[in-house]
Amino acid sequence: MEQLQSFAPFILIFVVMYFFMIRPQMQKAKKERKFSESLKKGDRIVTKSGLHGKVFDFSEKNNAVIIETGSGKLTYDKSAISLDMSQKLNAPPKEEKKK
Repeated sequence: MEQLQSFAPFILIFVVMYFFMIRPQMQKAKKERKFSESLKKGDRIVTKSGLHGKVFDFSEKNNAVIIETGSGKLTYDKSAISLDMSQKLNAPPKEEKKK
């Protein structure tokens, strides 16, 4: 019984770390993977480096996306597309409250 009590703080720390750090990271990675798989031609996106563009085509052999920008077409890896910034870009504008 004493041995279990001496390990209790370590077990508690691991449980807290799992629920506050590891699990949310895994869920975010799953959402990003699902988002990159659901991309289709014509989607407006933002890369993690801040490049705005539209999905022009896909290069399946190396898991890349061809993005059409104002200056031409660029090839980016699917993992370089930002889920958060792309969702903000495509979100409908919020209505301002009237006073």
